[in-house]
Amino acid sequence: MSIVIFHYGKGSFLIDNEYVSFIFRQANVGVSYFFILSGFVMIVAYGNKGPVSFADYLRNRLARIYPVYLLALFLTFGIELLKNKVVIGNYVLNLLMLQSWVPAKALTTNGPGWSLSVELFFYALLPLLMNRVFSKTKLKFNAFWIVGFWLASQILFHLIVYEKLSVPLYRKSDILFNPIMHLNEFLTGNLAGLFFVSRLKNAQRNCLPAILAILFALVVLLKFPTGIDFHNGFLAVLFVPLIVFIAISNDLVTRTISGKNFVFLGEISFGIYILQSPVMKIFTIVEHQLGLQKHVDFTVLLLVRVTVLIAIAAVSYLYFEKPLRNKIKNAGKIQVLTSTKLPT
Repeated sequence: MSIVIFHYGKGSFLIDNEYVSFIFRQANVGVSYFFILSGFVMIVAYGNKGPVSFADYLRNRLARIYPVYLLALFLTFGIELLKNKVVIGNYVLNLLMLQSWVPAKALTTNGPGWSLSVELFFYALLPLLMNRVFSKTKLKFNAFWIVGFWLASQILFHLIVYEKLSVPLYRKSDILFNPIMHLNEFLTGNLAGLFFVSRLKNAQRNCLPAILAILFALVVLLKFPTGIDFHNGFLAVLFVPLIVFIAISNDLVTRTISGKNFVFLGEISFGIYILQSPVMKIFTIVEHQLGLQKHVDFTVLLLVRVTVLIAIAAVSYLYFEKPLRNKIKNAGKIQVLTSTKLPT
């Protein structure tokens, strides 16, 4: 939801004030958290299983993300068709989820979809990593090369961002969305998952003080600029321990957010994220036609927009995404994997 506010909340007194504006102005770091969390979850889900079937794995992951991704593209196509702004090449790239690889195309059509283009790259890599690397090497070795890759990625990224280094064909802005430049986030999530599975899976303790301390440190970093760009993985230094502490904590707050209602909000969060652009574009058209922007306070309109977006995402999840996901998963025979353990 913070990403939605980052994109569409500017102008509301709830957002544009000295107390919270610095957080929402940098809420795009939430995508970095998502990539790290994705890497962690994938290892926890597959870490104690045998060889990962590429076809089965990719089908199951696409079954989760592609239906609503396609729905968002369909809605965007309808809007752009009305405005006579359809660029077929952009839709081809977006349908194939390749837009983040092509210079100046990452944010075309449905802007938030760039992150799914990156995520697809991670999905394609995970079976290889699981079958050829993580299952055959020790945790210490994986920690060594993943931390090294993360550090090298941060140095390279900042050299490009601060124009000390250029990449042929790519602008500085293209680097922000390129899958290679986000791989460090997924890998650090993998490393956190490997550590969790091998050392902490059955650990339960009250980690609320540590969680609050990390969140406080995050707020401080966002509040006081240091010249470091957080867009492409630097905050793994906070996000990785945050994810691990949340995973093992048994405090009241963590148990509460693990409840049924919060889990459902987590399930529909992807729909909220990927549908935000077309839904907000439709709202803009309707508000313009009805003249609401001249007569209704922007904050009221924002709250209505967000409420309707959540409702649409919930309906989409229950009656479109979930049924279609189950059909796609059942379309092919799912390989039964034998249990093995990762090296420690």
